[in-house]
Amino acid sequence: MNAGPVRDSALLRSVLSEVGAGVRSAPEADLRELIKRAGLPWPMFNPRLYLPDGTLLGSPDAWWAEAGVAVEVDSKRWHLSPDDWERTMDRHVRFGAHAIVTLHFTPHKLRADPAFVIAAMRKSYQAGIARPRLPITALPAAA
Repeated sequence: MNAGPVRDSALLRSVLSEVGAGVRSAPEADLRELIKRAGLPWPMFNPRLYLPDGTLLGSPDAWWAEAGVAVEVDSKRWHLSPDDWERTMDRHVRFGAHAIVTLHFTPHKLRADPAFVIAAMRKSYQAGIARPRLPITALPAAA
């Protein structure tokens, strides 16, 4: 990533850094910025979550293993078709069935009400670390 022109490349380098960290969309980049602003520990982005028996639960946009908290950015663009919506709802149910606290935000909410998003993430993280750690294994985002 350090090869190539440096002049006028700050935005490109920032995007490449985010992609390398597992960020897959502009709303996920917005979420990442709010996590920084919140002063929260850095989560995993787009990890694959597994039960102890190897069953795949899904891949949230952000995951704090120590707290058992996931964040999903649910946009109409990616979740609007009936089949996509059903898959999204099934994943949310799987997470809940295994005590994963899942926060759902729209891209609009991230931009329009960042204080709400930050407060919800902070409160959920604090509640999560106060309970026993969940038996969930997280693997980094697939390349």
